[in-house]
Amino acid sequence: MAVRNGERFLHDQLASILPQLAGDDEVIISDDHSTDGSIRAIEQFHDNRITILHNPHSGVISNFENALRASRGAYVFLADQDDVWKPDKVAVMLPNLAHCDLVVSDCVVVSENLAPIMDSFYQINSSGKGILRNLMRNSYMGCCMAFHQRVCTKALPFPPGIPMHDAWIGMIGEICFSVKFLDDKLVMHRRHGANASTNSVRSRLGLGKRVSHRIRMVKGIIELTYAA
Repeated sequence: MAVRNGERFLHDQLASILPQLAGDDEVIISDDHSTDGSIRAIEQFHDNRITILHNPHSGVISNFENALRASRGAYVFLADQDDVWKPDKVAVMLPNLAHCDLVVSDCVVVSENLAPIMDSFYQINSSGKGILRNLMRNSYMGCCMAFHQRVCTKALPFPPGIPMHDAWIGMIGEICFSVKFLDDKLVMHRRHGANASTNSVRSRLGLGKRVSHRIRMVKGIIELTYAA
């Protein structure tokens, strides 16, 4: 989980995650120079499965990279600070990871107060597999993704200039591993105007910036392929 000034939402999110985990699971949280009570909100759980890291750089991509570098579990679940996991998220996704390297679930998009806004992210985004499809419009929303540690190893370090960490990990999954999209809606994805991700809304970036991001993604994929 990457955190930055998430005090308002962290209790709900962690309270939805921790009961689903085994005693030897880990919750790696990287904090990106929060100035609110985020750290205090996390520490109030007094759960020894939680490890808090401090991001040496700045930005959501480097913050997730900092957390991923510290992960040691066989499977990695990405989590946003402001969502709420459905109670069966781990139970549904884990069996699928037995035969797929990267699994993506659908989610319900909700308001700050968890009121439904859109019943299915898949539906509004036309989500699914495909390299060209996902270069044009990313289906890989991090809060809905889980993958084997080997996917994480292959995806790191993140190349400079990629649009977002989840899009890059999804592309690595497409090219180097096996990917499965589940129809189950396993996350309540909160939209509140200050989200780091814009996956469930129209991009605010200009055309030039969007094209530049895609060129850098392709460049990173080519370099990774030749390096292998």
